[in-house]
Amino acid sequence: MPLGRAVRQLLRHDVRILAYHRVLESAEPDAFVFDPELISASAGMFRKQMQLVRRRFHPLRFDELLDCIDRGRAPPPRSVLVTFDDGYDDNYRIAWPILQEAGLSAMFFVSTGHIESGAPYAYDWLAHMLTVAPEGELALPEIGLQARLHGPPAARREVVAEVLDRLKALDAPAQEALIGRLEEVLAMPRAGGHDDCRPMSWDQLRRMHASGMEIGSHGVNHRMLAKLSPALIEEELAGSRQAIGREIGVHAQVLSYPVGGRDAYDGTVVDIARACGYRLACSYISGTSGLEPANRYGMPRLPVERHMDLGWFEAMLSLPEVFSHTSRNRGH
Repeated sequence: MPLGRAVRQLLRHDVRILAYHRVLESAEPDAFVFDPELISASAGMFRKQMQLVRRRFHPLRFDELLDCIDRGRAPPPRSVLVTFDDGYDDNYRIAWPILQEAGLSAMFFVSTGHIESGAPYAYDWLAHMLTVAPEGELALPEIGLQARLHGPPAARREVVAEVLDRLKALDAPAQEALIGRLEEVLAMPRAGGHDDCRPMSWDQLRRMHASGMEIGSHGVNHRMLAKLSPALIEEELAGSRQAIGREIGVHAQVLSYPVGGRDAYDGTVVDIARACGYRLACSYISGTSGLEPANRYGMPRLPVERHMDLGWFEAMLSLPEVFSHTSRNRGH
């Protein structure tokens, strides 16, 4: 591995951007009734990962990355940036103290409408409904599926994954209509909320920003941008940037596309993001990239998954072409 790292460093001058969603005390919490694939690591594993990043790599912030761009300089060798998507409150309760302990910063891409409303995220609420609904058949004609719900939460994960994957092929209004219909059919309105699917608050984000964390945009309502009209794309991107500027005091420079797969953003989305003032944008496509202009609005990341041990994590950072996950068409 040391020789491989050395050879790679001579040939590549790219950055590694780690992508997290949730950090919980356990990566396999008992009776967890939300999407377990959004758990990136346990608290203990996240602590080890951040210690390793601090010890063996060059931690970098996005403002430092933008400074490299402005000055026409390559980023430092073995640069690593840490990012979180969505804005779950465990980012504040669990991940933030560990980052402070390690002396690291991270970028938190938040969906500002959820920060303001406190409402659970739609895709995760769908996973929740399918996980806890009474046993039986559930007709989902919108996605051509008849789902059979039975057994404990762990037994339903394949159904949840299949429904989420098919759902994301629909346009955004159709996705929202299907989720809304199930809320009514199953009598599980998102407005009721749940302790295990709570977004952060602006007060929490202000404290994190004051401590050195960065805050970026993940849209307003966590909608797949390429499946919206240009006017709605602009509402999502301009609205989230304005909200962050108003509440945090700094306009977001960096965007993470919700879901982030190849069908989540396109040339129209990129053009509108640029016009709204974003200078970089991250996808959820697995990989690394340099800072060439063609890369700046679709920067790949390295998704961190809950089943990774520390050896796998280090191998992924050292030789991402070999050890990173292959991207699915649709991310989270």
